[in-house]
Amino acid sequence: MRLFAAVVPPEDALHELASVVRGLEGLPGAQGLRWTGRPGWHYTLAFYGEVAEDVVPDLSERLARAARHTEPFSLSLDGGGRFGGRTLWVGASGDVGELRLLADRTEAAGRKAGVEMGEHRHYRAHLTLARSGRGPADFRPYVAALEAFAGRRWTVGELHLVRSNLPRSGVPGEQPRYETVERWGLGAGG
Repeated sequence: MRLFAAVVPPEDALHELASVVRGLEGLPGAQGLRWTGRPGWHYTLAFYGEVAEDVVPDLSERLARAARHTEPFSLSLDGGGRFGGRTLWVGASGDVGELRLLADRTEAAGRKAGVEMGEHRHYRAHLTLARSGRGPADFRPYVAALEAFAGRRWTVGELHLVRSNLPRSGVPGEQPRYETVERWGLGAGG
């Protein structure tokens, strides 16, 4: 199964973001982008890719330990940016260092469970909003529109192990489906 570890913002934070995204979708050229649907809005901490069923229990145990060793922390959806001309994202503010630490712990959990993680990259907190359709897109107007966005603060209290089900129908615009496989509360009480 195709898995990743994530932090999922609460519904009211996602509602705030949805109103901003509606405005972005009205900008010139927006119809040529592949917008991430609201069910796909999350901060990926570690991407595991295809994980064999027999590895999942060990991975889950290690993720539970990572969650217990991370106290709840505050975060907010904030600003935005782009990865070249391929991806538009919204960032984070608040205890971003704690989010980065949790990302490192979830990556280590995967490695220790035997998941092939590839090369370690410095974690950059981002929630993907859109991807370019064909070829690079000019995301500058979207990034400029996101500059003033600062969502309300919320407490990150859970770590999610999420299964990603890729589209198979071939229908243009079809989105991956995400389902939380397991979740753990952060901190000693989680």
